[in-house]
Amino acid sequence: MPRIISTLLPPLRDRIEPGVRVLFVGINPGVRSALTGHHFAGFSNRFWKLLYASKLVPEPISYVDDDRLPEWGYGITNIVPRPTPGVGTLEAKEFAAGRARLRAKIRRHKPAIVALVGVTVYRAMFPERRGAVALGLQQERLSGAAVFVLPNPSGRNANYSYAEMRRAFTALRRFAATAPSARHR
Repeated sequence: MPRIISTLLPPLRDRIEPGVRVLFVGINPGVRSALTGHHFAGFSNRFWKLLYASKLVPEPISYVDDDRLPEWGYGITNIVPRPTPGVGTLEAKEFAAGRARLRAKIRRHKPAIVALVGVTVYRAMFPERRGAVALGLQQERLSGAAVFVLPNPSGRNANYSYAEMRRAFTALRRFAATAPSARHR
């Protein structure tokens, strides 16, 4: 049934433009995101509030403003393009294809930082990595870009408090302010 639902939903468009400095990467679009045509559109998703609370953006924005991310040097995409109500129906072959697509996007757009939004996203990109995953800067790189893990901001994520999420997003802002641009790598 989820496969039928996802074939009826429109694809969610990436928001990536030349000069992207930080590329935010989700696992895959949720149903509400697909229906609205905007990233992180779930009612309980705190992604947009965290961008403002951490001062990554200078004003409050919401999912309808995702087209504005390039104004601040940000882009947004997903590993798997297929919308689903949850990640449980995603298949290994979708992750493998998504890893290849994401690496190609990173090579093409050359962000300085790839911000993986959720430990699940990190595990999808680095399936060989075992053990605990800490938030923040990782030792792995993706096509030359630094890899930074953020907590999943979904309201369904009970692993991190809002304060912990805000600290992680603030750490990304601080790192981005000091990271060399992609042009100097």
